[in-house]
Amino acid sequence: MASCFFLLRQFDDVLVYLKSIKSFFENDDNFNWNHGIACAASGDFQEAERAFLAIVNEKYIQEYCYCSWLTRTYIMNNKPHLAWDMYINMDTSNESFSLLQLIANDCYKMGQFYYAAKAFDILERLDSDIEYSEAKRGAVVGVFQMVIAGKETQEHLLEVLNLLKSNGTNPQVEYILRVVKLSLIHI
Repeated sequence: MASCFFLLRQFDDVLVYLKSIKSFFENDDNFNWNHGIACAASGDFQEAERAFLAIVNEKYIQEYCYCSWLTRTYIMNNKPHLAWDMYINMDTSNESFSLLQLIANDCYKMGQFYYAAKAFDILERLDSDIEYSEAKRGAVVGVFQMVIAGKETQEHLLEVLNLLKSNGTNPQVEYILRVVKLSLIHI
C-alpha cells in the first residue's frame, strides 16, 4: 500500500505505513532511502536527513539523486555549509551544475544568502544568464541585511562584495556598493 501512495505522491500516507515498520528496517538502505524521500517530500527534513545519513551502500551514496536530496535536507535544516561541502566534493559535471542551482535557489529561498551568493557567482561565471547576475546581487543585499540584523558576519559581507565587484561594474552594482559602504561607516 505504501508503494501505491508513493506513486500517487501522497507522502503523508506513505509515512503512516513506513513508520509502522520502521523499527524492523532501521538498517535497511532501501527502507531508509524511501523513508528519507517520503519525509523530505512531506516537509520533515530532520527525519529525512537522519534517514539519508543512515544509508551506507555506496551505490546509493554515489547517485546524484541521493546527493541532491541530502543537499536539500541540509539546506532546509539550516546547515548550508554541509550542502556547500557536497558541491565542493563533487567532480565537475552536469550534475554538479544542477546541484549548484539547487543550492543557489534553496539557500536564497531559506534566507541563507551567503551560500546563495557564492553559488550564484559560480553559476554566473559558468553561464552568462542575466538571472544569475540579478540573483547574485539580491543575495549580496540579503547578506548585507543579515549583517545589519546581527545574523551574519562582516567578513562574509566583504567576501560577497568582492564577488560582486569581480564581474565588472554596472549602475546597480555601484549603487549597492555605495549604500553598503555608507552603512558600514555607521555600524
